[in-house]
Amino acid sequence: MGTIHVMPVEIGFKHCDPAGIVFYPRYVEILNDTVEHWLRHGLGTGFATLHGERRIAIPIVNLQVDFIAPSRLGEDLACALRIDGVGRTSLKITIELRRAGRDEPVRLRAALVLVFVDMHTMRPIEVPEDVRRAIETGGYWQA
Repeated sequence: MGTIHVMPVEIGFKHCDPAGIVFYPRYVEILNDTVEHWLRHGLGTGFATLHGERRIAIPIVNLQVDFIAPSRLGEDLACALRIDGVGRTSLKITIELRRAGRDEPVRLRAALVLVFVDMHTMRPIEVPEDVRRAIETGGYWQA
């Protein structure tokens, strides 16, 4: 298991259904936000650089989510990202959400596979060397 990158999220009204719990599709947005936060703050690059300057996308090609317990309006969560594998063109990531600052059980666990894609051809490309190096030197993954 690699080093974990943690992103805080406050559950707001925009996340919730009329019952005051997170509406499940909003979790997918939170998962994507966690990946984007890790790229920018953990690796020093981000979607703006990858998409805009380098024309590289990283779509999620596989997503498995276990909804374990509900989260409610006003709660602070910690979204913990772990790299489970670095392939030739892909990353395997696990993200777990818990109540922040508390020793509570996991509320949501997601397994994601992201593939690096050339935005001109929409074909997979190798994980860029600088990204691979940042993952390895940042302690997120040991090849």
